[in-house]
Amino acid sequence: MIQGAIFDMDGLMFDTERLVYQNWQEMMDEQGLPYDIEVFKQTVGRRKKEVELFYRATYGDDFPYWALADKGKARYVQRVQREGIPVKKGLYHILDALKQNGVKIALATSTSRQTAELNLRIAKVDGYFDALVCGEEVKNGKPHPEVFLTAAQKLGLRPADCAALEDSINGIKSAYAAGMVTVMVPDLLPPTEEILPMITYLCRDLDEAADALINKDT
Repeated sequence: MIQGAIFDMDGLMFDTERLVYQNWQEMMDEQGLPYDIEVFKQTVGRRKKEVELFYRATYGDDFPYWALADKGKARYVQRVQREGIPVKKGLYHILDALKQNGVKIALATSTSRQTAELNLRIAKVDGYFDALVCGEEVKNGKPHPEVFLTAAQKLGLRPADCAALEDSINGIKSAYAAGMVTVMVPDLLPPTEEILPMITYLCRDLDEAADALINKDT
């Protein structure tokens, strides 16, 4: 069985992608700019610098990306502090099952440490994690494998002894390049033909992922 499990966060553990989309839709409406979920999907799983380039290419060089990103982050924090964070089905189950089987757990996210720690704390799952690797702590974003390799190193494990759990296409590419068992639980984006051969287990939810990792020989 695996010795380590490395989790992505947004879209996998928490239904935060939809919260972020809601904020961006509101802000773009306020700017009077055309926007919808299909535009937002182009930003999923990317680091902020890449997202900035996407928005500037789409809306022009004068697009105020960083001002809107800061505004959106403030709205996000206010919303989750007020309403809580939407937890994905099976999250508590899989974390409990991994801990009961002696599996070390890490987080590998492109989100900032400040926001990641806030999310984990509000969801009351921060105590499950043995290590965190966040966006500002790596040089290369997904699909580069650095974030997963760093997480495995922090756990003191070989990448081959770890499973990476992801919801995004770039995340699966990153985990596969790191040489890990890959588990995909799709959120906004289904797996493409390109990444299907990279996925060890394709699951509907984290309950199914727990069954794959704990009850099957990986």
